[in-house]
Amino acid sequence: MSKSDFILAVAKKGDLPKAEAKRVIELVFGTIEASLKQIKGGGKLPIGNFGVFTVAKRPARMGRNPRTGEAIKIKASKKLRFRPAKTLKTAAGIV
Repeated sequence: MSKSDFILAVAKKGDLPKAEAKRVIELVFGTIEASLKQIKGGGKLPIGNFGVFTVAKRPARMGRNPRTGEAIKIKASKKLRFRPAKTLKTAAGIV
């Protein structure tokens, strides 16, 4: 589902004008993004019955160039993870 499809679905479900639904979605996504920027490595952003976003630190490590087989050093980085809440998994038919 694209962002515009998501906006249309929210507008239809909430009986809102498309512009208002877009504003609401932009506010929600913007708030999540701003909150994630404030989280340091290992921090969590729980969102009610939706799930938990986690910022995990990935340490530097050695890897291989797939073309040449040469050993290369991969820099440390951060990774964003999402663990859905049980209610979300149930709604999706996973649990």
